[in-house]
Amino acid sequence: MSRPDVSIRGPEQATARDIDELNRVFSEAFTDRYHRDGLTGVQVPQLHPEVWKYALATAQAGAMIWREATGALAAFNMVHQSGAEGWMGPLAVRPALQGLGLGRRIVTEGLRWLQSRGATRIGLETMPRTVDNIGFYAGLGFRPGHLTLTMIGNPGTPSGPPRVRALSTSGDQFKTMVGDCRQLVGGLTPGVDYSRELRLTEEHRLGDTTVLYEAGRCRGFAVWHTIPLTLGGEKELRVLKLVADGLDSFGSVLRGVGMGRGGGDRRKVSVRCQTVYPDAYSALVGAGFRIHWTDLRMLHGGSPERAERGIVFSNWEI
Repeated sequence: MSRPDVSIRGPEQATARDIDELNRVFSEAFTDRYHRDGLTGVQVPQLHPEVWKYALATAQAGAMIWREATGALAAFNMVHQSGAEGWMGPLAVRPALQGLGLGRRIVTEGLRWLQSRGATRIGLETMPRTVDNIGFYAGLGFRPGHLTLTMIGNPGTPSGPPRVRALSTSGDQFKTMVGDCRQLVGGLTPGVDYSRELRLTEEHRLGDTTVLYEAGRCRGFAVWHTIPLTLGGEKELRVLKLVADGLDSFGSVLRGVGMGRGGGDRRKVSVRCQTVYPDAYSALVGAGFRIHWTDLRMLHGGSPERAERGIVFSNWEI
C-alpha cells in the first residue's frame, strides 16, 4: 500500500465554509479512536452546524486547519483563548494520515499560538481510557490533572424571590452585566475573561447567561446553550461556564439556570464539573446529578488548574 501524500499546508483559518469537512473528519477520527480502543459498535455523530459556528467565532484566528496538496482537509485544531486561559478542542487528524507526525504538528502549533498571545493556563481534555492519547500529550509537555465529569440532572428551582437575571433581558444594562461577570471571574482567577463567550452566546442566540446578584454585587454566573450538541441529538441545557464566589452562590446560580431564553422547557441540565472542586462535585451529587461521561483534564507545563478562590467551571469542549 502506498503512503499518503504528506505534503501538508497550513495552518489556515477555518471559516463556516469548512464546516461540512470539519464534521466529516471529526466523526471519522473519533469513531476510529473508539474502534481502536475496542468499542467497535460506537459511531460518533457529527456536531450541530450551529455549534461549529460558535466554535469558529470563539476561536477566531485559533480555528486552524491543515490541507493536503489536493485540497482535502487533513487535520484541524480549534484553539481557544479567554485571557490567561487557553485550551484546544476539538482537534483531529484524518485517520488515513495518522501516525505521520501531523498530530504533533497541530498541537505544537496550538501551543505556540497560545503562548505567543500570553496564555498561562493551557490545557485540553481527552478520554481517560485512551492511554495512547495520554502518552502522546505527555510527550508534548502535558501532565494529567483532574477529571471533568459531565453530570446531568435537575437543579430544581430557586426558592423565594429570584436573585438571578438573564443577560438576554438586560437591555441597556448588557455591557454593565458583562463587565460585572468579567470582574468576578478575574477576581477569582486573575487574567481569565469569558466576556467573548457571553457576547457570542447572545449574538448567536444559542442560549443565555444567568447572573446572580446579591446586594447589588455579582456573585456568580452561568453561560448555557440549548442547541443540541450533535445533529439529531437529544435536547438538553448545557452549561459551558459556571462561576461563583462560593458554594452557596454556586447552588443559587445552578438553580437559576434556564431563567431566560429557551430554558423554560428543558428536560435536563448538563454541567461539566471539574473535580478539582470537590465540594461543588458533592453538591451536584447531593442535588441528584449523575455522571454521564468522564474526561481527563491535561495541563501544559506548570499551569495552575484551580481558581485562587471560589468555583470556576470552564468547559474545554465545544
